[in-house]
Amino acid sequence: MTGHRATSPLLIASMLLMVGLVPRSSAAEKPVKVYILSGQSNMVGIGQVAGGGSRWGKEFLDPVVSVYPGRYDPKADYDAMKPVKTLKLVAFGGVRPTPFPQGGTPVVRGHIRIGKTGIYELRPGYAGSTFNIMEIDGREVYRKPPGKDPVHKPIRLLAGKKVPFRITYLTEQANGLGWIARADIPGTLDTLVKKKGRFPFLVDDSGKWIERKDVWYRGVITATANKWLSVGCGARANSIGPELGFGHVIGNHHDQPVVILKASQGNRSLAWDFLPPGSQRYEHKGKIYAGYKDSPAVWDKGTKPKPIDWYAGKQYDDCFQAAHKVLDNFDTEFPQFKGRGYVIAGFAWWQGHKDQGNAVHAGRYERNLVHLIKTLREEFQAPKAPFVIATIGFDGWKLAGNALTVANAQLAVSGETGKYPEFQGNVKTVETRGFWRDAEVSPRNQGFHYNQNAETYMLVGEALGRGMLQLITSGDSQ
Repeated sequence: MTGHRATSPLLIASMLLMVGLVPRSSAAEKPVKVYILSGQSNMVGIGQVAGGGSRWGKEFLDPVVSVYPGRYDPKADYDAMKPVKTLKLVAFGGVRPTPFPQGGTPVVRGHIRIGKTGIYELRPGYAGSTFNIMEIDGREVYRKPPGKDPVHKPIRLLAGKKVPFRITYLTEQANGLGWIARADIPGTLDTLVKKKGRFPFLVDDSGKWIERKDVWYRGVITATANKWLSVGCGARANSIGPELGFGHVIGNHHDQPVVILKASQGNRSLAWDFLPPGSQRYEHKGKIYAGYKDSPAVWDKGTKPKPIDWYAGKQYDDCFQAAHKVLDNFDTEFPQFKGRGYVIAGFAWWQGHKDQGNAVHAGRYERNLVHLIKTLREEFQAPKAPFVIATIGFDGWKLAGNALTVANAQLAVSGETGKYPEFQGNVKTVETRGFWRDAEVSPRNQGFHYNQNAETYMLVGEALGRGMLQLITSGDSQ
């Protein structure tokens, strides 16, 4: 099952419980399943939801404002009327309002030329000047009468093609400001779901993003949303991380509520920032590398290091102390689940970019990851909790050098490899290199954030969720 359940199993269980048809140990009484997700910036979540908007300006050519007598009249033909004032506008858009002549109904005409072919949404005006009607190439693209909500009609514009525009202001408040947004940016969640039909379970019949009422998201340190699972649980309200795909897969499996507790921070390495407690310092080519609580990260053998304002494992401490604080106050943090209690149902880890920047750290990754798995289980008193890991996948199958060392380390700890027998059936690594999307089909040319491609983040999340279910249903992990 991949879609969102239309009827909450909690509601069904509650109704049955009231009429005595199910035992008290039903789903309505079971402890909440808590999954702890952690890692660096890509776990934080940089997948772009929508294109957003930017202030317009340079797209508009030779704008001229004409002011016609009287208040706006919907029956008037302003193209046939003679204006009382006409002014060529030196500036149109940007961040500063352009003074318009007063004393009637302003109409601005000119041309618009877009740099990239796409579907665009125009948002003309600012404050009182949003009351207007905008047309491009003879087609109405925006209308907002006073007291009414705006109506947007996206339009496809071709790169470099100059087409006429007209804005008729419905009040004297006109200033030339406005925003323009591309509605079909490749790789955004909005484009993937609403234009291409991917991940249809994320929206309702009206096209609004769905909130799962059986999966609660709580972020600490960063990505600090606190709500039913939906879009906007990443680094910003316009971002997603793997929690979205993961939460839908896991939520479809359980018949009791789920809490996703995400403790993550960007630009952090496992060999330094996330170094788990108990990690020992070590020597490599005349250098001493920090163990847990040591500072700095490295120093020359035989010298006394001068500490810096950070220490090995500080991010581990910050993230998981914050997670403990939430769990130690579970009924207060989650009043909707008060009295039910919780169980740590599993861990998910997606990290590795910073470690690939240091050959020594990359070479220690496998050892550190094994230690992290054991330490987190002990930390949260969940010795058999399933643990899933997503490999790094930058540049897809072209991954090489230190990055490949990190990915191979991540793959090595997976239980089915047999290298760590104690991890068989309870640790699984999922491969992400096939989820890489090039910049040309993505919102940004930002490889270290997977080009902010929302499909990558959804696929990684779903893969982590499926990996978790394989461990859960194997019967060996819990």
